[in-house]
Amino acid sequence: MSTDRLDVVIFGATGFTGQRAVERSVEFLAKLKWGIAGRNQAKLENVRTEVGKKVSKDLSEIPIIIADVADEESLKKMAQQAKVVVNCCGPYRHFGEAVVKACVASGTHHVDVSGEPQYMERMQLQYDEAARESGVYIVSACGFDSIPADLGTIFHERHFEGVVNSVETYLVAKGDGPGAAVHYGTWESAIYGLAHANELRELRGKLFKERLPAMKPTLKNRPIIHRAPIVRNAVCLPFLGSDRSVVMRSQRFLYETQKKRPVQIRTYMSVGTYLNALLFIIAGAIFSLLTRFSIGRHLLLTYPKIFSFGLASHEGPSEEKRKNSKFTMWFQGKGWSEPLAEGEDQYKDPPTKKLITKVSGMDFGYGNTAAALLLCATTILNEHVKMPGKGGVLAPGAAFGNTSLIDELNKNQIFAFEVVSAKDDSQN
Repeated sequence: MSTDRLDVVIFGATGFTGQRAVERSVEFLAKLKWGIAGRNQAKLENVRTEVGKKVSKDLSEIPIIIADVADEESLKKMAQQAKVVVNCCGPYRHFGEAVVKACVASGTHHVDVSGEPQYMERMQLQYDEAARESGVYIVSACGFDSIPADLGTIFHERHFEGVVNSVETYLVAKGDGPGAAVHYGTWESAIYGLAHANELRELRGKLFKERLPAMKPTLKNRPIIHRAPIVRNAVCLPFLGSDRSVVMRSQRFLYETQKKRPVQIRTYMSVGTYLNALLFIIAGAIFSLLTRFSIGRHLLLTYPKIFSFGLASHEGPSEEKRKNSKFTMWFQGKGWSEPLAEGEDQYKDPPTKKLITKVSGMDFGYGNTAAALLLCATTILNEHVKMPGKGGVLAPGAAFGNTSLIDELNKNQIFAFEVVSAKDDSQN
């Protein structure tokens, strides 16, 4: 890779997440050469000017690169000018592959904040071998989706001091202040992701040709509506985001490359009360039904405020709303103190050890998502020798598990990883 390249180029810098990335770059890329990219020169110049005013920095010397997802040659020229492309241009189902393709062809690393399982797994199926041959890392889910869940599971295993059989995660998210909590781009990605969820079975049949070994005891699903003591006995529902699929990609990778026993995982979210649970289920059912039909998708995309009950908007959350948002993801793990000889071996006794950990943070949906994304990029630049192999299309846990990324996220107060409590019944 040429040394005269920029260290990082932020593509999609005029979008909602892209602008947050530019803001945080002043802090996290201060010692690096970085630039911004997109299809509109005037808008890019405006972002550079406005962000400069906001952070009291002169950003006029930050390079601008014109690139358009509809112009393959422009994407190649952009990728050839960067060591890492930070891709903020979603929905990735529509716009992601062209950027990945250009990066692989140009020997350029690529990170994004996709929470779209179809896109992530399709990129792995189609570009993993080419990325390894090119010596580049393609890593998605580098924001709130799904750094807390994936690296949180790695952190949990690291501190378990034994073998983890299963982990249940419980997400508690809160946001104060008026206005939308979700930007239109996130809303759009969710619509298309659910609309095409049936693609995953066939895709996974091609990507994962062999099933993981069945681990015992099997981690069963909780009832759809249940109370969980770990979140103060709040009423909880299954969390249907991308977290579980991302974690399982990392666990599969670690099993296939290291023969490490794969952790079973189930993901849930706190909704507080039975009434909230009922409202969530009704709203979710309506949303799911509408995504199945073109007219339904048209209504959802055209009237996001109405159909999201004010949750989503083209403007996205205000800065006040973002800064008042916070989350805690609890990890409840069970396993054993003593390892077995092989990753496929089974224990004869039930789990005897428990561990509770948590990951928490503020402004998690956009501001600190952008910060985490940038730290993923700098980790590739600084610690690629600690990453597996010489490249590939990987989930964050597989890519960054042996690096200092968790420590950097903690140190910079982006996401806090903590051990809460441990219990080992085998010592009694």
